[in-house]
Amino acid sequence: MVEEKDNKESTANNSSSDEFDESETDVEASETDVVIDVAETLQERLSICEDKLQRALADYQNLERRNSIEVSQKILQKTNQLMLSFIGMYEDFIRAKTSLVNDSTNIEGLDVVIKNMENFLSENNIKPIEAIGEIFDPKFHEAVSTVEDNSLDEGTITQEVAKGYISFQEVIKPSKVIVSKKVKGMMKDD
Repeated sequence: MVEEKDNKESTANNSSSDEFDESETDVEASETDVVIDVAETLQERLSICEDKLQRALADYQNLERRNSIEVSQKILQKTNQLMLSFIGMYEDFIRAKTSLVNDSTNIEGLDVVIKNMENFLSENNIKPIEAIGEIFDPKFHEAVSTVEDNSLDEGTITQEVAKGYISFQEVIKPSKVIVSKKVKGMMKDD
């Protein structure tokens, strides 16, 4: 009887242990599923954050590039404005020289100043626009008058009234010119 009782207890314990093992396995499986779900959620969040970081970095690089270009353009614009003022003074010295030569005055000192000004313009990549004999181009020239001349092609610059200047492929002062035009009603052979 004692043995039967022990067997019953043992059987009860075994069945209770089996139930405990099954519930423990279920808990472990459930915990594993939770960990996997959390890991997947965290992986998705990480992907989203990485994407946002890449976009923010690209935006920053674009902004930096745009700002660099804008700053360079502003500096060039201000430099060109300054050079344009300097060119006005340079041209005043040229006119003064012409006037003094007509009065037979010694202009050696003035020649040195003008040469220094020309060197300064050259060092800052300011170049005069060649106009005489060229075909009129509104990007570089400003027509102040026309002259009828059948011996020249239409739109040929015959005279330069005021010198123009260019800086880094940008016109800072267009040449003021007189342009040829054909006489109406005249034949080319005449």
